[in-house]
Amino acid sequence: MTRDEADRQMSTAIREHAEYHRAPASLASDVMASLPAQVETPRRPRWQFWLAQGAAMAGVALVTWAATMGYLRPGDDERRAGEILASHVGATLGKRLYEVASSDQHTVKPWLSARLAYSPPVADLSAQGFELLGARIDNIDGRQVAVLAYKRRQHIVDAYVWPARDRAAEISLKRDGFNLARFAAGDMTFWLVSDLNRNELDDFARLLAQHATAP
Repeated sequence: MTRDEADRQMSTAIREHAEYHRAPASLASDVMASLPAQVETPRRPRWQFWLAQGAAMAGVALVTWAATMGYLRPGDDERRAGEILASHVGATLGKRLYEVASSDQHTVKPWLSARLAYSPPVADLSAQGFELLGARIDNIDGRQVAVLAYKRRQHIVDAYVWPARDRAAEISLKRDGFNLARFAAGDMTFWLVSDLNRNELDDFARLLAQHATAP
């Protein structure tokens, strides 16, 4: 007789002749009572705790940085205003306010038209106290634009003019002691910059707009 056959015969004998007794009802409750009331979760090493805390803090810092950069990032208008102000200050300090010096609009306008893909309006406003000095061409926002130089007493006013892409809203800014203004008139966009006071610069803007829209 093999060992497997002997094991099977023993198992059969136990099932047929062994006495069975039902376990008492109290056995289950006794077993449960003997178990720990709560199985504790193994504690993580302290380095894992601080690593998780550091990752969380880094995430918060990253979100804060992104939000701050999104808030401080200059828009197109603010960036362009800074570019125009830098151009105005550079031309003033470098004594390069104009490349064509003339108070005659019929001289300035053809000079600009021959060098640009558009013909900007040029207003003679000397009767209103804004003397036309001349014009130059400068680079703003990656393109060449017309710059008309005017004088009001001892103050220089630069008017940057280029074709309007849309009817952008009027804006007024003040930066580093200079006043800036943007408006659209006719089919042109105007940016003005000067250390002239705000009221007089607004008057100048109104006069330019009237000239640009005159029939």
